[in-house]
Amino acid sequence: MSQLVEVKVPDIGDFKEVEVIEVLVAEGDTITEEQSLITVESDKASMEIPSSHAGVVKSLKVKLGDKVAEGMVLLELEPSASQAAEPAGPEEAAPAGKAGASDNEPEAEEAAAPAQQDGEAEQPDGRRAESSQTISGGEPPRSDVPAGNVMRTAPVPAAATDSTMPVPHASPSVRKFARELGVDLHRVRGSGPKQRITHDDVRGFVKNALAQGPAASAPQGSADGAALGLLPWPQIDFSKFGPVESKPLTRIQKLSGANLHRNWVMIPHVTNNDEADITELETLRVQLNRENEKSGIKVTMLAFLIKAVVAALKKYPQFNASLDGDNLVFKQYFHIGFAADTPNGLVVPVIRDADRKGILELAEETSALAKKARDGKLSPAEMQGGCFSISSLGGIGGTHFTPIINAPEVAILGVSRSYQKPVWDGQAFVPRLTLPLSLSYDHRVIDGAVAARFNAYLGTLLADFRRIAL
Repeated sequence: MSQLVEVKVPDIGDFKEVEVIEVLVAEGDTITEEQSLITVESDKASMEIPSSHAGVVKSLKVKLGDKVAEGMVLLELEPSASQAAEPAGPEEAAPAGKAGASDNEPEAEEAAAPAQQDGEAEQPDGRRAESSQTISGGEPPRSDVPAGNVMRTAPVPAAATDSTMPVPHASPSVRKFARELGVDLHRVRGSGPKQRITHDDVRGFVKNALAQGPAASAPQGSADGAALGLLPWPQIDFSKFGPVESKPLTRIQKLSGANLHRNWVMIPHVTNNDEADITELETLRVQLNRENEKSGIKVTMLAFLIKAVVAALKKYPQFNASLDGDNLVFKQYFHIGFAADTPNGLVVPVIRDADRKGILELAEETSALAKKARDGKLSPAEMQGGCFSISSLGGIGGTHFTPIINAPEVAILGVSRSYQKPVWDGQAFVPRLTLPLSLSYDHRVIDGAVAARFNAYLGTLLADFRRIAL
């Protein structure tokens, strides 16, 4: 018997330790040089660790969840005589769960591979395609997600690491892409060489899952809400009752819808409703517009709201924070997002460093960003980094509503249409212009009393804008 060779973790850059999220080989496997052995993940990226030798795996030294560093022993193997042994046959490879390719394989191979057709999302064993489950980010990110950020996905499910299931053949970048979308690579058919899964295969899988609809594309056991103990989603042929027309959701609706659903389910929302007397503020707004008529800058109530919100965030810093595990991250900057209604759906541009800008600057910038949003020309950077959001329905109507928090923010202000209201001044009822305020907040971070104080303080600022200078 040949002397056993230790395969160690190579140079992994500046990372001291990285977590093992996939083990791609098993004891008894015959592997080739440069074949991927494990997948590791840091807080910034994932990568596959290749083998430095060819041979038969005699003992594995790592398991899922272990932390590894440069120089640590991954496995011991009996080297092949030629150092170029071919991988085991299909009958042996399937139980072993081999990757069968190096992470150094050129990405050009994937780019050249044909995109998966819509019908290919159904698996050889007849299983239906599984829907992608979007979880930002922002990171988002998903750079094109209006919410600005996307949360990290969980590690690969246990089912995907079962030793009886072949490990999907994909590069680290494809694996990371699939994890961000919540796609199980075991359900994706690869179109590249040796059935290698490409980015286009993952996109095709998601496209097919969306086309089939929630009931057909949701994961097994949860398609009808059974996992939550819910009744099945009603399946109705609406055309039986009259003429219908079916239109696909816009891209923005698909992306923002998934984020809104996640935020509503995961964040314990509470909404505090209050009102602000903006009679004098509206007089000031009209006066400013009259004075700046030649400049072309139109001052809207949104500019005043942004300025007042910044002052309230400074007084109540827990509203200018985000949850990060068991930590609350307090931000020292004030980037304010505002919901913009566009023909394709809702997007949230962000005014950066709003505390350093005056009313006219804010009015000009919000107008410019709103126009870019309607024209579909907002860049990803212009929708990221928000600390607090404002959703205004003032130009439409309504009294109060419950805006959904834009994660990872912890609060959002909803503003409805202002209206005249009789108010007793001690001698008589006088008409006052009143602005409804709806503050939704994350109850894990913010208590009801603090939220009520925040909303009341905001109301006093809007009622007498001179207080901003205090």
